[in-house]
Amino acid sequence: MNIGVGLPNTIAGLDGATMLQWITHADKGPFSTAAVLDRVLYDSFDPLATLAAAAAVTERIHLATMIVIAPLRNTAILGKTAATIDSISGGRFTLGVAVGARKDDYDITQSDYHIRGKRLTQQLADLRDHWESAHLGPVTPRTQGPQLLIGGLSTVSFARVARFGDGYMHNGGPPRIFERMADQARSAWRDAGRPGEPQLWGMGYFALGDQAVQDAGTQYLLDYYDFTGPFAERIAAGLLTTPQAITQFIRGYRDAGCDQLILFPTSSDITQLERLADVLG
Repeated sequence: MNIGVGLPNTIAGLDGATMLQWITHADKGPFSTAAVLDRVLYDSFDPLATLAAAAAVTERIHLATMIVIAPLRNTAILGKTAATIDSISGGRFTLGVAVGARKDDYDITQSDYHIRGKRLTQQLADLRDHWESAHLGPVTPRTQGPQLLIGGLSTVSFARVARFGDGYMHNGGPPRIFERMADQARSAWRDAGRPGEPQLWGMGYFALGDQAVQDAGTQYLLDYYDFTGPFAERIAAGLLTTPQAITQFIRGYRDAGCDQLILFPTSSDITQLERLADVLG
């Protein structure tokens, strides 16, 4: 199982210089991937613009959206942007997409929240058509376009994975929950007659340091997931705050069959990246 790191693009108050520092340090290792989250109505960096910058200043690390909310965006522009990042990075880009759950992001972009699932399904078909026909450009290292992973928790989501995707992105939580979702993704994949196995990605949040660092991480998660109501407290309770907790979390995801696990910071302090690198050795 590969271990990647999240970039702090959704942490309020982040400046461009610090973001570039995270990107260039992550490229030095030991991380396999640098990933970003997506939120519009928030003090955050745009995920695709961030990874376009990352593609220009990195040489080794893979780049991924985990996820980008596709229905908020024009499909042709999304496809062209993804192909551009993939081309500039030399095929190091994975586009992870899902519908998202925050209605305020749909309101601010004047997008229809109530048809987001139907729209995503059509977008996935159109993205494949855009990339395979190459009529939008640019040319990507893979003839079928960037690696495409799909998130979600519904039966329809797993059907999308099997029909259009290269794999499944899980939205976090204990390894046992990931294992159940991964089983559903594999089952849908087999039912669709797809050869091989789907790529399976998972994620978690970490805050390494003293109590103040941990408390700040908890507060970030409570704020970021406030739209979920009381469930935000369960998300915050899963924050990984010790090397032992991170090691156990990694082991659980590995045993559940995860191919790529992304650990997201809850602080933009660059020492968080350094501490995580030390834990991973």
